[in-house]
Amino acid sequence: MLKHRLGLILIIVLQFFNCYSFQKIESLEVKPNVLIIYPDQLRRYSAGFWSESQYINDVVGKPDPVLTPNIDKIAKKGVVFTNAISNFPLCSPARGMLLSGMYPEQNGIWNNCRTGRTESLKDDIPTITDLFFQAGYNTAYFGKCHWLKNDPLFDANGNYVGTINSPGGQFLNTYDTYVPPGKSRHHIEYFYQSVKDDHFSPMVFSSDPNTINGKNDGELHLPKAFTPKIESEKIIQYLKNDKAQRDSNKPFFIMWSINPPHNPWDEKNTDMEMFHKYYDETKVSNINSLVIRENVNLEMANYARYYYANVTSIDRYIGMVLDELEKMGVLDNTIVILSSDHGEMLASHGKEGKNTLETEALAVPFIIHWPKGLEGGKATDVLFSVPDVLPTTMALAGLRQHIPGTVQGIDFSKKLFGIENDLFKEPEGVLIMLNNSRGIHSKNYTLCLSEKKSSRDKKNVELLDVYLYDNIKDPYQLKKIPIEDIPEVANKLLRILGKELKRTNDPWYNKAKHKDIIIYPS
Repeated sequence: MLKHRLGLILIIVLQFFNCYSFQKIESLEVKPNVLIIYPDQLRRYSAGFWSESQYINDVVGKPDPVLTPNIDKIAKKGVVFTNAISNFPLCSPARGMLLSGMYPEQNGIWNNCRTGRTESLKDDIPTITDLFFQAGYNTAYFGKCHWLKNDPLFDANGNYVGTINSPGGQFLNTYDTYVPPGKSRHHIEYFYQSVKDDHFSPMVFSSDPNTINGKNDGELHLPKAFTPKIESEKIIQYLKNDKAQRDSNKPFFIMWSINPPHNPWDEKNTDMEMFHKYYDETKVSNINSLVIRENVNLEMANYARYYYANVTSIDRYIGMVLDELEKMGVLDNTIVILSSDHGEMLASHGKEGKNTLETEALAVPFIIHWPKGLEGGKATDVLFSVPDVLPTTMALAGLRQHIPGTVQGIDFSKKLFGIENDLFKEPEGVLIMLNNSRGIHSKNYTLCLSEKKSSRDKKNVELLDVYLYDNIKDPYQLKKIPIEDIPEVANKLLRILGKELKRTNDPWYNKAKHKDIIIYPS
């Protein structure tokens, strides 16, 4: 009885200090800075720390043999999410959810933004940059955007003129486009955008003429340099603030969206110094040593050498930015988040890229490094997905009161602070989707329903496939399980799917699609 009472007292004391710490964070006079680093198409397990004893037991399958000393450093001193998922593993839809904290029907992006499509992040919804700006932060964005509809608003030289009439009427690029000042830029004060999946020849636009040879915002600049390198240099200049790029009396919120390791994977788009130093055939003669998975198509897997080289390269430039924060003495009070828009199949099932519901495309890294606010060296297996980034980040920064009621993501901040909350329930599964597919990803299983063709606006379309994967016993998803084989598991996930489709105002729910299979709430 005495032990029970002492244990209860200890729990109460711990909860008191945890709650006190949380309230202290919310009332801090010196708010933490925020840096979100967002490489494109970075696999969850493409980091060296997963191979070490501290984390190897959290890996489902095998970690990739890639060198990332700087990512490893923040992982070991931060909080690592071992079950972070990209709900829609495609560039623009993932960015829409990250920026808005809302699912596609609310944020406006159901496919990659490109010429001939209408997908575009809505101007009139609050995004994470809007909200941090309104909370008194300097806001800055560096790198790839890919959230705006492509319109022919450029002249023949790639300069933005804002009209389809001459000298306008030209498209800048097939995928992605320049984001002009105004509502579409969502209160980003300092802007340095890299357009085009060409890692050594990006189209660059900036709000700062000093970064683009004196040109104005909207005038095309062609630096002919590796994008992670030039972006890291511009971020470091912004941090140093030698030319009054920001208000030094305010905290900063920075998003850095790095294009590599996104394709193309070839010599023209790869940091060949890293390639020859670590991954060419003189260093790794057998490709089997790099793609150590049972589901890999070895005939196409050689591009892994280029992929890993760029992962190691972006790690180097991430390290330079982190070193500058440390020199400035602000790293400990900067919430550094490393994640990605989606994973990369890396020749699994004979597939390149993403846009599939296999885990290797869905699984993303998610690391929070904030020594002043969170105890590091920890891992959490909570199911975390892209819309959760906005509310969790804002609450960590003490800005919970600024989170709009329209946000659909979950705030995990109290979980991270160790505060028990009876109202908070960890999700049992997260909604996953493609344009013509829906499903639920849980810790143990993935449920997938795919239609015969892309058809979100059509009501009566037959299902092509309905199946489950056992994510633990079959981590590389070599065997599809008919839902009839494990009905108890299937029914649970189908019920979660119905609830999530309703909660997110998904078109499948609104049209009661496949109601003979999906268990919608009554």
